[in-house]
Amino acid sequence: MPRVLYGREAVLQRTGLAARLIGLAGEGLGRVPYEHGDDPPVVVFTGGRGMGKTALLKQLRDSYRVATPLALLDCDRIEPPADHGPGWTELTGALAELAVQLAPRVTGAKPVQFPRLSLGLVAVASTGWSREDEERAQRDLQRLGPVLSTVDATKGAAANWVTKVLTKLAATFAETAAPLAGLLAEATVETVLEEVFGRVQQKSEGWYGSYRNAGGRGKAGLQQLAIDFEQGGRRRREAEGFLVGALVEDLGQAYKGLTRVGTRRGRPVVLLDNAHGELGRRLVEPILRARHEGRRDKLVVFAASRVREHEGLRHAHRLKLPETAHRAPAPRGDDVTSGILAVDLTPLSPGQTQAAFDRLDPSGRTPADLARGVHRLTGGRPLGVVLLGRAAAEAPRAERPGLTPGALLDLTVELREDAHPVPVAPTLLGALLPQPRLEPFTVLAAAHDEESARLLAHTRLRAENRDGDMALLVRDRLRAEDWAEGPEHFVADPLLRALLLHRLRFEDADHPRHAAWRAVHETLHRHYGRAGAPAAELPYRLFHELALGRTEDAVTHLRTTFPEPDVVGWLGRLRFVASAPYPREAGSGGPTAGGPDPRRAAALGRQAPDGQAQDPLPAGLDADATALHLSVRRLLHAVWLLTDPLALPDEEVTEKLAHELRQLSGRHLTGNSPLWDAATHWPRDIHAWRRPSLPPGRQDGV
Repeated sequence: MPRVLYGREAVLQRTGLAARLIGLAGEGLGRVPYEHGDDPPVVVFTGGRGMGKTALLKQLRDSYRVATPLALLDCDRIEPPADHGPGWTELTGALAELAVQLAPRVTGAKPVQFPRLSLGLVAVASTGWSREDEERAQRDLQRLGPVLSTVDATKGAAANWVTKVLTKLAATFAETAAPLAGLLAEATVETVLEEVFGRVQQKSEGWYGSYRNAGGRGKAGLQQLAIDFEQGGRRRREAEGFLVGALVEDLGQAYKGLTRVGTRRGRPVVLLDNAHGELGRRLVEPILRARHEGRRDKLVVFAASRVREHEGLRHAHRLKLPETAHRAPAPRGDDVTSGILAVDLTPLSPGQTQAAFDRLDPSGRTPADLARGVHRLTGGRPLGVVLLGRAAAEAPRAERPGLTPGALLDLTVELREDAHPVPVAPTLLGALLPQPRLEPFTVLAAAHDEESARLLAHTRLRAENRDGDMALLVRDRLRAEDWAEGPEHFVADPLLRALLLHRLRFEDADHPRHAAWRAVHETLHRHYGRAGAPAAELPYRLFHELALGRTEDAVTHLRTTFPEPDVVGWLGRLRFVASAPYPREAGSGGPTAGGPDPRRAAALGRQAPDGQAQDPLPAGLDADATALHLSVRRLLHAVWLLTDPLALPDEEVTEKLAHELRQLSGRHLTGNSPLWDAATHWPRDIHAWRRPSLPPGRQDGV
């Protein structure tokens, strides 16, 4: 199925950001006037996991790879070769991979050669070689064959140049008392120049004459480069930065001296995924520094960063994705990092989510509100929208009319035609939180803050705590992944929390006891119900009562505190307690076959669908207190159902919620106005897929 990136048109359309920087339209490859002239910014797409950064880079690759030199590199997936020598680092490996991808012929232009980069990689590869380990030198040299093949495909792929290099190295070892990086680099470079490079290409050696202490002599620069690389620390960083410059210079040379119109159209493109890490920074900083010093190049860089507030973006010019559709100003300032344009990837809108569902399931047999419910659950995160949309489209036809966001998590989805379907919830969780051990995150997802997370860690994760304070370790890992923080939940993102709680509920396959779920919530319930616990912690205990499937203590508390003058506070406690995760059960025909949600019957004051009676009334209530108790019970269940991100709103329940609030308004002696306002505004909030506002109707209260 062709890749569709809803909401990414600002980058990919014919005159979008990519077209204006590359100089080519994404479709038809017509010429587009360059934005920023000869000084384009490095574009960094920012957004958390699942926001579509990788998909966007892949779409850019697919759109432009036949038209202009292009490379896509995942900075988190540079695999070290087996038994490599000290001349290999992540950066040298990345540069070699970039050169190999950038080299091939594109429409109307010959392949790009990388003689300067080849010489630099050959020089640094020689560091650490010794006369006792000729096999390592041979392996390291052979690994450079693909890069040298960009200079001369025939000679680079042959093995005779490796043999001649080794012969010259043996002579060099014989003439020196100790293996010195500079001498080995000179011997290696000389042989490569003689055996692989042509007469014109041999002149590229002179570019290294500008290196530190080279004095304009290319061989001296390559010797010093190898010495600095071997030294490590700051000197190695300088040498690596110069190698990045060699790649850029080789690309620039490919565009010089071309007079025939159409020989090369557009600029070369480098796409760096996961560039927020150390490798991404080491690749981008030398380019930024050279541009800051006034050196111009032909390269367009699009990078992706999972971390928005990255140190390397401190002086970047920031725009949101839609703002770049027609113009993307990026004024260069005094700081090197001002050469970055940081583009925040925005979530999909409800309309774009609906469009994704319509495209994935043209039959439209799912509930009309399902796409909007998925948007509420995912926050418009593209990965979640697409995966849940595919699950809905692949669900059995008979089950589609009754699907909810929670039911979608229980399904399986076919990601590849040549593989078995995979379960939705674990697959989505693994993509959003790729951690080797998910158990600590699963348990701590039930916590509200660091204190309750630490309690769970000490009681439920004793073995994990040997590595330190597990609550703080999990917190720091979530921060490193740039997950949002919030005041009510230790795991603040609704989608991530829902997936972790789904795992807590169903992962152990312990139906119907759900021992893991029960143990975690009972632990927090006891903590908030301990002797001497502050009164402010009571709503937290009631929250976990609901998570355990018990509602009567919450109803009783709300009934007994209803007459108090702080009605807005009462509504806030109702809203918080009713935000508890619902302890869903799997039906006999599978998780999606559980039948109607029991909360609906309770909210409407009806018998439960399975015939089970409602919780008995407390003893000793008079008629008025009984009526109040039943009204509060209906209201609690209505809010619990209507605000559950795994459920879908129900119009009849929404009307019942408004009715109960109006009835309660007439009962209260002094605070009837907030209750009456809630009867008006809370249904509006629910229809707008917002959290009920506090005070009711206040726009910043949601």
